[in-house]
Amino acid sequence: GLGRSSDAAAPSPLGEPAPPTFISEVLSSLGLERAVIISPSLSGMYSLPFVLNNPQSVAGYVPVAPICTDKFTAQDYGRVQFPVLIVYGDGDEQLGEVSLRNLKNLPNSRELCMKGAGHACYLDDPDTWHRGLLDFLSGLH
Repeated sequence: GLGRSSDAAAPSPLGEPAPPTFISEVLSSLGLERAVIISPSLSGMYSLPFVLNNPQSVAGYVPVAPICTDKFTAQDYGRVQFPVLIVYGDGDEQLGEVSLRNLKNLPNSRELCMKGAGHACYLDDPDTWHRGLLDFLSGLH
């Protein structure tokens, strides 16, 4: 859902990459030059176009079984230099393995496979999620 913003128009159809300017405008309005982008599931349609087209604005990227990973090439992913933590639940039958297969093309990435967790793995095992995320964040500079 879109929370209480039922009248809001999405910048792209569901499942299609959104314009990279969407997140750029959010960061600009917050006065941020660089950010760590944490992106579960549907938000992949926003985060992937942004991080691939605006690497100078990305301090790190944490995709959690995002959609739209198939919309980009291995070459697109291969240009990324910022650190990436790929997160997925091994019980995610929808996007976990598909996302992982595509995101493994990110050269500066590591994986956090959450055992026994499904698609919303951060809800299934919040302790492992928080430990993994904090470990990743502490390694950024």
